[in-house]
Amino acid sequence: MATNLKNLSSYDEKSVPSAEKMKFGIVVSEWNPAITDALYKGAYNTLLKQGAKEENILVAHVPGSFELTAGARILAKKTDVDAVICLGCVIQGDTPHFNYVCQGVTQGITQLNVKFKIPFIFGLLTTLNQQQAEDRAGGKLGNKGDEAAITAIKMVDLNCRIKK
Repeated sequence: MATNLKNLSSYDEKSVPSAEKMKFGIVVSEWNPAITDALYKGAYNTLLKQGAKEENILVAHVPGSFELTAGARILAKKTDVDAVICLGCVIQGDTPHFNYVCQGVTQGITQLNVKFKIPFIFGLLTTLNQQQAEDRAGGKLGNKGDEAAITAIKMVDLNCRIKK
């Protein structure tokens, strides 16, 4: 479903397991900070709302969206998190740089999901303009950070259920 047809902050709370015993890493890009700060706040607050403890949410900032993959790998290798949420925003400009960054991050997060035994959540906004980013970072279409947090909780729960 296209994002413009769904509110990113809407979910059925009954379908979300408790995050009380889960530990999360959140990697946040410093590029486009008005957007990425809003994504982070959405993810962080949603994790807390679903029962995660503040001390079980580790945050790492990276310079740009391209560095999300490296930041996520570092968190996975050096901590005991159950999932890593990757949050960033790339807004299309006049050069093909947008395509390279988006493809690189997408492939990088996919590789992390294959390599590690924990989920890495794709919370990267890839928008055509600033307004689209604002709409998806707490604006009229909700907050991609909320959606990423719910996805992380559900994937950790799946991982735990399958291990048993």
